[in-house]
Amino acid sequence: MPTRPVRRRMRRPWYLFFAAISVAIGVAMPLCYLLVRGFDAQASELSAMLLRWRNVHLLINTVTLAAAVLAVSSTLAFIVAWLTTRSDLPCRQFWLVLCVLPLAIPPYLMAYAYKGIGGNVGTMALLTGWPGPHFSGFVGALLALSLYNMPLMLLNFRVGIMRLDPTLEDVARSLGRSRRNVLWHVILPQLKPAFLAGALLVTLNVIGDFGVVSLMRYETFSYALFQLYEVGERVYAAWIAVALLGLTVIVLIIDAWVLHGLTLQGRAQRAPKPRKHDMGVWRYVAMLFLIVLILAALLAPLSTFIYWAIQQPTMVADAAYHRRELFEALRGSLIASVPAALLAAGLATPVAFLSRRYPSAFSRSTERMAYLGYATPCLAFALGLTFFALRFDEAFGIPINSGLYQSLGLLVYAYSLHYLAEAVGPIRATLFVATPRLEEASRSLGCGPLRTFMRVTFPVLRSGLAVSVALVFLSAMKELPLTILLAPIGFSTLAINAFNYAQEAMFIEAAPYALAIVAFSAMLVGLVLWRGEKNI
Repeated sequence: MPTRPVRRRMRRPWYLFFAAISVAIGVAMPLCYLLVRGFDAQASELSAMLLRWRNVHLLINTVTLAAAVLAVSSTLAFIVAWLTTRSDLPCRQFWLVLCVLPLAIPPYLMAYAYKGIGGNVGTMALLTGWPGPHFSGFVGALLALSLYNMPLMLLNFRVGIMRLDPTLEDVARSLGRSRRNVLWHVILPQLKPAFLAGALLVTLNVIGDFGVVSLMRYETFSYALFQLYEVGERVYAAWIAVALLGLTVIVLIIDAWVLHGLTLQGRAQRAPKPRKHDMGVWRYVAMLFLIVLILAALLAPLSTFIYWAIQQPTMVADAAYHRRELFEALRGSLIASVPAALLAAGLATPVAFLSRRYPSAFSRSTERMAYLGYATPCLAFALGLTFFALRFDEAFGIPINSGLYQSLGLLVYAYSLHYLAEAVGPIRATLFVATPRLEEASRSLGCGPLRTFMRVTFPVLRSGLAVSVALVFLSAMKELPLTILLAPIGFSTLAINAFNYAQEAMFIEAAPYALAIVAFSAMLVGLVLWRGEKNI
């Protein structure tokens, strides 16, 4: 009886092992320093900090905001996804693109826009004489975060709906079930993975958000953490960061527990295309709903930015100075984001290569560490790196602001580690397409590992590397919490200047920075849409 030839498993190169270990240590190091700094307090002081009623208040506020944002954004996203995939609504692709574009407006700019619309000095008051609603607190934070996170849920729901098996609905309808019954008992259960994928991103975004809650003056763990850091309460801030990280871990555990053992009926390869539902007169109600949603999530913020930007040359005393400041901030964003994107792609390559070519418990663990760094709230991650940098400078006798602490290198390092997961995904996806037999053939012909990588593997990886660099670059361009805590003194970026001016209600000065960030972010949204359409 013939036997199948046994493929000899290639040995794992030592340099890949070393690179993956370095990445895992780099991600874990700031998290460990949070615990080290937290236990610097005496036992009595520690108990007094942990047993404060304020901590319970912050926990309730954070969880309430996350749950409310998830509920609102999921509801809006499901309606839009259903209308643009399964209804006879005209111009469905047009509505879809407009509903996804709010993803190009970072949440802190969404909050700035709504603060600039309402109030006695807002856009509405200047144009109409009516002050309009003043957005702040829980309602303001809920509005800004829901409108920003709605496209994330929309993209997940849309992919899930398009991959549903329409025969299940037809069978349910043939058995006498109503449309509402089919929706609740057939369609929604099949969308559970899509909902969980989006819900994980939305919940982590809300838990770790700093810009929106600061501008809206709504106290959550992130808001309290930054306030404590500014007043020098480093130990208490460390424990708030640990609590923030604990919430993140709980969310990840719940997500893994819900998904464990979940099996659903997918769409068959030759399944008929689902028919579009005839909406009748409800078509006009749906179009009105989409118009109001696009007006609130996209047109109102953009028109606010443009209105205030137009006012700058006439209403700002030294417009030339602000133009120079804008170019300086753009330069700062570029010199921090470009190296971070290249470094993240370089660090992600060995992690993705080990995960795909040499699967093992070790390679899976290093890949999960990359995603842990991405899931860690930015303020907690930055605070851990701050403690490490201060200890490092102190150990080597380096004066403050002359060593690792508040250096450009530390900021680039933080960007690359935090957004490492964004770089790993495209590279790993490219490796799934590239067959390892080409590499094995190259090695059998006498080429070394490095030559094989450069002549065989790298040409295949170029598209994945380009996408990884673009994703990390655009994410770093609009990053706020890491930049505020780790940037060198006097170092300005688009995100820092937009946030600082918005926080002081200087809407005219903040507008050019907001428009620049939106322009760069629109590139990311275009990339996400292109990849999403390609993968469906």
